[in-house]
Amino acid sequence: MLTPEVIASQIPYILKGTNFANLGERYEGKVRDNYTQGARRILITSDRLSAFDRVIALIPFKGEVLNAITKFWFENTKDICPNYIESYPDPNVIVGKECKPIMLEMIVRGYITGSTTTSAWYNYEKGVRNFCGNVLPEGLKKNQRLPFPIITPTTKAAHGEHDANVSGEEAIAMGLVTKEEWEQLSNYTLGLYARGVEVAARQGVILVDTKYEFGRDPEGKIVLIDEIHTPDSSRFWIAATYEEKMAIGQEPDNINKEFLRLWMANQGYRGEGEMPPIPQEVIVETALKYIQAFEMITGEAFKAEPGVVLTRIENNLKPYAL
Repeated sequence: MLTPEVIASQIPYILKGTNFANLGERYEGKVRDNYTQGARRILITSDRLSAFDRVIALIPFKGEVLNAITKFWFENTKDICPNYIESYPDPNVIVGKECKPIMLEMIVRGYITGSTTTSAWYNYEKGVRNFCGNVLPEGLKKNQRLPFPIITPTTKAAHGEHDANVSGEEAIAMGLVTKEEWEQLSNYTLGLYARGVEVAARQGVILVDTKYEFGRDPEGKIVLIDEIHTPDSSRFWIAATYEEKMAIGQEPDNINKEFLRLWMANQGYRGEGEMPPIPQEVIVETALKYIQAFEMITGEAFKAEPGVVLTRIENNLKPYAL
Protein backbone atom coordinates (compact mmCIF):
# COMPACT_ATOMS: atom_id res chain seq x y z
CA MET A 1 0.00 0.00 0.00
CA LEU A 2 1.24 3.47 -0.87
CA THR A 3 1.13 5.38 2.39
CA PRO A 4 1.33 9.19 2.63
CA GLU A 5 4.95 8.75 3.74
CA VAL A 6 5.84 6.67 0.66
CA ILE A 7 4.07 9.16 -1.61
CA ALA A 8 5.98 12.05 -0.02
CA SER A 9 9.27 10.15 -0.52
CA GLN A 10 8.49 9.89 -4.25
CA ILE A 11 8.35 13.68 -4.71
CA PRO A 12 12.07 13.94 -5.67
CA TYR A 13 11.43 11.40 -8.47
CA ILE A 14 8.28 12.99 -9.92
CA LEU A 15 8.14 12.61 -13.69
CA LYS A 16 8.21 16.23 -14.81
CA GLY A 17 8.65 15.24 -18.44
CA THR A 18 10.87 13.47 -20.96
CA ASN A 19 13.14 14.44 -23.82
CA PHE A 20 14.20 11.26 -25.63
CA ALA A 21 16.15 11.98 -28.80
CA ASN A 22 15.68 8.49 -30.30
CA LEU A 23 11.89 8.07 -30.18
CA GLY A 24 10.83 10.34 -33.04
CA GLU A 25 9.39 13.82 -33.37
CA ARG A 26 8.52 15.17 -29.91
CA TYR A 27 5.51 17.23 -28.91
CA GLU A 28 4.75 18.23 -25.32
CA GLY A 29 1.12 18.44 -24.23
CA LYS A 30 -0.16 19.63 -20.88
CA VAL A 31 0.20 16.17 -19.34
CA ARG A 32 1.67 13.85 -21.99
CA ASP A 33 4.88 13.88 -23.99
CA ASN A 34 4.20 12.61 -27.50
CA TYR A 35 6.66 11.01 -29.92
CA THR A 36 5.62 10.38 -33.51
CA GLN A 37 7.07 7.58 -35.63
CA GLY A 38 5.21 7.65 -38.93
CA ALA A 39 1.89 5.85 -38.37
CA ARG A 40 2.69 5.25 -34.67
CA ARG A 41 2.57 7.54 -31.65
CA ILE A 42 4.21 6.95 -28.26
CA LEU A 43 2.55 8.80 -25.38
CA ILE A 44 4.33 9.13 -22.06
CA THR A 45 2.06 10.26 -19.23
CA SER A 46 3.90 12.59 -16.88
CA ASP A 47 3.01 13.54 -13.31
CA ARG A 48 1.96 17.03 -14.42
CA LEU A 49 -1.52 18.09 -13.28
CA SER A 50 -3.42 20.47 -15.55
CA ALA A 51 -6.33 22.66 -14.45
CA PHE A 52 -7.56 26.12 -15.35
CA ASP A 53 -6.06 25.43 -18.80
CA ARG A 54 -2.49 25.21 -17.49
CA VAL A 55 -0.13 22.96 -15.51
CA ILE A 56 -0.55 23.79 -11.84
CA ALA A 57 1.29 20.99 -9.98
CA LEU A 58 3.36 17.79 -10.11
CA ILE A 59 1.74 14.82 -8.33
CA PRO A 60 3.64 11.60 -7.40
CA PHE A 61 2.46 8.44 -9.24
CA LYS A 62 -0.19 10.44 -11.11
CA GLY A 63 1.05 9.35 -14.53
CA GLU A 64 0.87 5.67 -13.62
CA VAL A 65 -2.62 6.08 -12.20
CA LEU A 66 -3.87 7.83 -15.34
CA ASN A 67 -2.41 5.18 -17.61
CA ALA A 68 -3.86 2.34 -15.53
CA ILE A 69 -7.34 3.90 -15.50
CA THR A 70 -7.14 4.66 -19.22
CA LYS A 71 -6.21 1.06 -19.97
CA PHE A 72 -9.13 -0.19 -17.86
CA TRP A 73 -11.64 2.00 -19.69
CA PHE A 74 -10.32 1.45 -23.20
CA GLU A 75 -10.69 -2.29 -22.63
CA ASN A 76 -14.22 -1.81 -21.27
CA THR A 77 -15.51 0.48 -24.05
CA LYS A 78 -13.96 -0.80 -27.28
CA ASP A 79 -17.29 -2.45 -28.16
CA ILE A 80 -18.89 1.03 -28.20
CA CYS A 81 -16.20 3.03 -29.97
CA PRO A 82 -12.91 1.96 -31.60
CA ASN A 83 -9.76 3.42 -30.03
CA TYR A 84 -6.18 4.02 -31.11
CA ILE A 85 -4.36 1.70 -28.67
CA GLU A 86 -1.65 -0.73 -29.80
CA SER A 87 0.20 -1.62 -26.58
CA TYR A 88 1.23 -0.59 -23.03
CA PRO A 89 5.01 -1.18 -22.76
CA ASP A 90 5.39 0.69 -19.44
CA PRO A 91 3.07 1.82 -16.60
CA ASN A 92 3.43 5.42 -17.86
CA VAL A 93 3.34 4.67 -21.60
CA ILE A 94 0.76 4.06 -24.34
CA VAL A 95 1.68 3.16 -27.90
CA GLY A 96 -1.06 3.85 -30.41
CA LYS A 97 -1.90 4.70 -33.99
CA GLU A 98 -0.94 8.16 -35.17
CA CYS A 99 -4.25 9.99 -35.63
CA LYS A 100 -5.24 13.43 -36.81
CA PRO A 101 -7.06 15.02 -33.85
CA ILE A 102 -10.55 16.44 -34.31
CA MET A 103 -10.27 19.95 -32.90
CA LEU A 104 -13.28 19.61 -30.64
CA GLU A 105 -13.46 18.26 -27.09
CA MET A 106 -16.71 16.38 -26.56
CA ILE A 107 -17.75 17.20 -23.00
CA VAL A 108 -20.78 15.43 -21.53
CA ARG A 109 -22.41 16.40 -18.24
CA GLY A 110 -24.89 14.48 -16.13
CA TYR A 111 -24.88 17.08 -13.33
CA ILE A 112 -24.63 20.87 -13.24
CA THR A 113 -21.44 21.82 -11.44
CA GLY A 114 -17.95 23.20 -11.91
CA SER A 115 -15.71 26.08 -10.87
CA THR A 116 -14.07 27.26 -14.11
CA THR A 117 -15.36 29.85 -16.56
CA THR A 118 -16.27 27.13 -19.10
CA SER A 119 -18.25 25.08 -16.55
CA ALA A 120 -22.01 24.66 -16.69
CA TRP A 121 -22.63 25.97 -13.17
CA TYR A 122 -20.45 29.06 -13.63
CA ASN A 123 -22.43 30.02 -16.72
CA TYR A 124 -25.80 29.07 -15.21
CA GLU A 125 -25.07 31.24 -12.16
CA LYS A 126 -24.32 34.12 -14.53
CA GLY A 127 -27.79 33.75 -16.07
CA VAL A 128 -27.00 31.59 -19.10
CA ARG A 129 -29.92 29.27 -19.87
CA ASN A 130 -28.90 28.13 -23.36
CA PHE A 131 -25.59 26.44 -22.72
CA CYS A 132 -23.86 25.09 -25.83
CA GLY A 133 -27.21 24.55 -27.51
CA ASN A 134 -28.81 22.93 -24.44
CA VAL A 135 -31.76 24.80 -22.90
CA LEU A 136 -31.56 24.51 -19.11
CA PRO A 137 -34.59 24.92 -16.81
CA GLU A 138 -34.88 27.55 -14.10
CA GLY A 139 -34.29 26.70 -10.47
CA LEU A 140 -31.36 24.32 -10.76
CA LYS A 141 -29.04 24.04 -7.76
CA LYS A 142 -25.29 23.50 -7.92
CA ASN A 143 -24.34 19.80 -8.16
CA GLN A 144 -27.91 18.77 -9.04
CA ARG A 145 -28.44 15.89 -11.45
CA LEU A 146 -29.69 17.03 -14.84
CA PRO A 147 -32.85 15.51 -16.36
CA PHE A 148 -30.62 13.86 -18.98
CA PRO A 149 -26.94 14.11 -19.98
CA ILE A 150 -26.04 17.10 -22.16
CA ILE A 151 -23.15 17.51 -24.59
CA THR A 152 -21.28 20.82 -24.20
CA PRO A 153 -18.30 20.85 -26.58
CA THR A 154 -15.32 23.15 -26.40
CA THR A 155 -12.87 24.07 -29.09
CA LYS A 156 -9.34 22.76 -28.58
CA ALA A 157 -7.41 25.91 -27.88
CA ALA A 158 -4.22 26.85 -29.66
CA HIS A 159 -1.12 27.48 -27.54
CA GLY A 160 -1.63 30.47 -25.26
CA GLU A 161 -5.38 30.57 -25.83
CA HIS A 162 -8.28 29.21 -23.80
CA ASP A 163 -10.86 26.60 -24.73
CA ALA A 164 -14.19 28.10 -25.84
CA ASN A 165 -17.69 26.69 -25.38
CA VAL A 166 -19.57 26.01 -28.62
CA SER A 167 -22.77 24.28 -29.67
CA GLY A 168 -22.92 21.46 -32.17
CA GLU A 169 -24.32 23.83 -34.77
CA GLU A 170 -21.48 26.28 -34.17
CA ALA A 171 -18.89 23.49 -34.44
CA ILE A 172 -20.34 22.50 -37.81
CA ALA A 173 -20.48 26.13 -38.99
CA MET A 174 -16.84 26.61 -37.95
CA GLY A 175 -15.83 23.64 -40.06
CA LEU A 176 -14.53 21.65 -37.09
CA VAL A 177 -16.76 18.70 -38.04
CA THR A 178 -19.37 17.86 -40.66
CA LYS A 179 -22.99 17.25 -39.73
CA GLU A 180 -22.49 13.49 -40.15
CA GLU A 181 -19.35 13.54 -38.03
CA TRP A 182 -21.15 15.53 -35.32
CA GLU A 183 -23.89 12.92 -35.18
CA GLN A 184 -21.34 10.11 -34.96
CA LEU A 185 -19.35 11.89 -32.25
CA SER A 186 -22.54 12.61 -30.28
CA ASN A 187 -23.58 8.95 -30.42
CA TYR A 188 -20.12 7.80 -29.34
CA THR A 189 -20.06 10.40 -26.53
CA LEU A 190 -23.44 9.45 -25.06
CA GLY A 191 -22.68 5.73 -25.40
CA LEU A 192 -19.30 6.02 -23.70
CA TYR A 193 -20.75 8.15 -20.90
CA ALA A 194 -23.61 5.70 -20.30
CA ARG A 195 -21.10 2.84 -20.00
CA GLY A 196 -18.97 4.92 -17.65
CA VAL A 197 -21.95 5.77 -15.44
CA GLU A 198 -22.98 2.11 -15.33
CA VAL A 199 -19.54 0.71 -14.44
CA ALA A 200 -18.77 3.45 -11.91
CA ALA A 201 -22.14 2.97 -10.18
CA ARG A 202 -21.28 -0.67 -9.44
CA GLN A 203 -18.38 0.64 -7.35
CA GLY A 204 -20.45 3.30 -5.56
CA VAL A 205 -19.07 6.10 -7.71
CA ILE A 206 -20.89 8.82 -9.67
CA LEU A 207 -19.36 9.77 -13.03
CA VAL A 208 -20.45 13.42 -12.97
CA ASP A 209 -19.05 14.69 -16.24
CA THR A 210 -16.19 13.91 -18.59
CA LYS A 211 -14.55 14.80 -21.88
CA TYR A 212 -13.63 12.68 -24.87
CA GLU A 213 -11.15 13.41 -27.61
CA PHE A 214 -11.40 11.82 -31.02
CA GLY A 215 -9.21 11.63 -34.09
CA ARG A 216 -9.08 10.13 -37.56
CA ASP A 217 -6.79 7.11 -37.88
CA PRO A 218 -4.60 6.47 -40.96
CA GLU A 219 -7.63 4.90 -42.70
CA GLY A 220 -9.77 7.96 -41.96
CA LYS A 221 -11.93 6.21 -39.35
CA ILE A 222 -12.99 8.19 -36.27
CA VAL A 223 -11.46 6.64 -33.14
CA LEU A 224 -11.21 7.53 -29.47
CA ILE A 225 -7.79 8.96 -28.53
CA ASP A 226 -6.02 10.49 -25.51
CA GLU A 227 -7.56 9.18 -22.25
CA ILE A 228 -11.00 8.23 -20.98
CA HIS A 229 -12.77 8.45 -17.60
CA THR A 230 -9.64 9.43 -15.68
CA PRO A 231 -9.46 11.93 -12.83
CA ASP A 232 -7.88 14.36 -15.30
CA SER A 233 -10.68 14.15 -17.85
CA SER A 234 -13.62 13.48 -15.54
CA ARG A 235 -15.28 14.46 -12.31
CA PHE A 236 -16.18 11.68 -9.85
CA TRP A 237 -18.25 11.84 -6.67
CA ILE A 238 -18.88 9.25 -3.97
CA ALA A 239 -22.47 8.06 -4.28
CA ALA A 240 -23.03 7.11 -0.62
CA THR A 241 -22.73 10.68 0.65
CA TYR A 242 -24.03 12.62 -2.37
CA GLU A 243 -27.62 13.15 -1.16
CA GLU A 244 -26.49 14.07 2.34
CA LYS A 245 -24.04 16.67 1.04
CA MET A 246 -26.65 18.12 -1.32
CA ALA A 247 -29.18 18.42 1.51
CA ILE A 248 -26.86 20.54 3.65
CA GLY A 249 -25.43 22.56 0.77
CA GLN A 250 -21.92 21.14 0.88
CA GLU A 251 -19.72 20.06 -2.01
CA PRO A 252 -19.98 16.32 -2.75
CA ASP A 253 -17.14 14.06 -1.64
CA ASN A 254 -14.90 13.74 -4.69
CA ILE A 255 -12.14 11.42 -5.86
CA ASN A 256 -10.54 13.45 -8.61
CA LYS A 257 -8.43 16.49 -9.32
CA GLU A 258 -11.38 18.68 -8.33
CA PHE A 259 -9.89 18.38 -4.83
CA LEU A 260 -6.88 20.49 -5.87
CA ARG A 261 -8.92 22.72 -8.18
CA LEU A 262 -11.31 23.55 -5.33
CA TRP A 263 -8.38 24.15 -2.98
CA MET A 264 -6.95 26.62 -5.52
CA ALA A 265 -10.36 28.31 -5.94
CA ASN A 266 -10.62 28.66 -2.14
CA GLN A 267 -7.29 30.50 -2.23
CA GLY A 268 -8.89 32.93 -4.71
CA TYR A 269 -7.25 31.46 -7.82
CA ARG A 270 -9.43 30.70 -10.86
CA GLY A 271 -6.83 30.59 -13.60
CA GLU A 272 -5.69 34.20 -13.78
CA GLY A 273 -2.75 35.88 -12.10
CA GLU A 274 -0.11 34.29 -9.89
CA MET A 275 -0.79 30.81 -8.56
CA PRO A 276 -0.64 30.30 -4.78
CA PRO A 277 2.09 27.94 -3.47
CA ILE A 278 0.75 24.43 -2.84
CA PRO A 279 1.80 22.80 0.48
CA GLN A 280 3.31 19.30 0.40
CA GLU A 281 0.39 17.85 2.36
CA VAL A 282 -2.00 19.05 -0.37
CA ILE A 283 0.22 17.43 -3.04
CA VAL A 284 0.22 14.13 -1.11
CA GLU A 285 -3.55 14.28 -0.54
CA THR A 286 -4.08 14.87 -4.27
CA ALA A 287 -1.96 11.79 -5.06
CA LEU A 288 -4.08 9.76 -2.63
CA LYS A 289 -7.22 11.00 -4.40
CA TYR A 290 -5.88 9.74 -7.72
CA ILE A 291 -5.00 6.35 -6.25
CA GLN A 292 -8.40 6.17 -4.55
CA ALA A 293 -10.04 6.93 -7.89
CA PHE A 294 -8.27 3.98 -9.54
CA GLU A 295 -9.16 1.58 -6.74
CA MET A 296 -12.77 2.65 -6.41
CA ILE A 297 -13.45 2.58 -10.15
CA THR A 298 -11.63 -0.64 -11.05
CA GLY A 299 -12.07 -2.58 -7.82
CA GLU A 300 -8.34 -3.40 -7.97
CA ALA A 301 -5.45 -2.40 -5.71
CA PHE A 302 -3.08 0.15 -7.20
CA LYS A 303 0.50 -1.11 -7.25
CA ALA A 304 3.56 0.97 -8.09
CA GLU A 305 7.24 0.77 -7.31
CA PRO A 306 8.76 3.92 -5.79
CA GLY A 307 11.96 5.10 -7.44
CA VAL A 308 13.34 6.72 -10.56
CA VAL A 309 10.52 6.62 -13.12
CA LEU A 310 12.49 8.11 -16.00
CA THR A 311 15.13 5.34 -16.06
CA ARG A 312 12.48 2.61 -16.07
CA ILE A 313 10.63 4.22 -18.97
CA GLU A 314 13.85 4.61 -20.95
CA ASN A 315 14.64 0.91 -20.52
CA ASN A 316 11.14 -0.24 -21.45
CA LEU A 317 11.10 1.89 -24.59
CA LYS A 318 14.40 0.62 -25.98
CA PRO A 319 12.57 -1.64 -28.50
CA TYR A 320 10.94 1.51 -29.96
CA ALA A 321 14.19 3.46 -30.41
CA LEU A 322 14.82 4.67 -33.98
